[in-house]
Amino acid sequence: MGRYVLRRALSLIISLLVASVAIFSIVALVPGDPASFMLGTGAQPDTLAALRAQLGLDQPWPLRYAAWIGGILTGDLGTSFTYKTPVAALLADRIVVSLPLALMALALAVVIAFPIGMIAAARRGRAADVAVMGGTQLGIAVPNFWFAMILVLIFAVKLRWLPAGGFPGWDHPLAALRALLLPAIALALPQAAILARVLRSALIETMGQDYIRTARAKGLSAGQALRRHGLRNAMIPALTIIGLQFSFLLAGAIIIENVFYLPGLGRLIFQAITQRDLIVVQSAVLVLVTAVILITFLTDLAYAAVDPRLRRGRT
Repeated sequence: MGRYVLRRALSLIISLLVASVAIFSIVALVPGDPASFMLGTGAQPDTLAALRAQLGLDQPWPLRYAAWIGGILTGDLGTSFTYKTPVAALLADRIVVSLPLALMALALAVVIAFPIGMIAAARRGRAADVAVMGGTQLGIAVPNFWFAMILVLIFAVKLRWLPAGGFPGWDHPLAALRALLLPAIALALPQAAILARVLRSALIETMGQDYIRTARAKGLSAGQALRRHGLRNAMIPALTIIGLQFSFLLAGAIIIENVFYLPGLGRLIFQAITQRDLIVVQSAVLVLVTAVILITFLTDLAYAAVDPRLRRGRT
């Protein structure tokens, strides 16, 4: 187990290094000059040169990358060109919206997907299975922003049970949770559909194994064999999807954040791109990539917890 964790940790460090180089290179190669954007098209060349020097844009690429990484290692992500505030403070203000939203959406997806996936696998080919497969196909096909607008029309406009948008802050926890509930549901429904289909397929494959037939021969019902033996062995593909979904929910909720006017990381990155605030873009993207890599690392550890063969170094 220790060697497995060590290998994964080394892979994590290498991935972070490669990701930082890729992010900085891509952002640096994007057409457009932040200084020109900030000063406008009529700026004088000497004023433009002075601002570029102030922002550090006149330095060679390797020096700018080294300064950026050095600042990150000491906790300094730089200062926003547009907002004139530390990037770390901007990210901290936005992550308290995006992270709870992603966690709520993932929890809802798991709560919805596991029961219906298990029901579909236990009743393969029957009416319940057909209904689950049809519903999940619809959930995958329909965009989450369409779900979001339908939810707003029903629960915010018609019934007026929940707010249609905005975020009041965590000073009022109940109001904050109510503001995040509709966007979390809109994000969770398509992800629950994907997870339910993956879990169903994994369970069906697992239920055909010899040890399941042995468990049935010892007197266990099909449902008992599925819950006690099948579910654990079908968890690896489900864990893979859960890890990928959390990464998507954390980094890819920009459309939902705009529908509900939530001040999350997605909206911050979108605004920074339109304003050519490169330091915010590269730092925010690096934070998201780091979160994705860490989630992948934790998913690998969950594999080892579920599958003893990985703890023994076997594939």
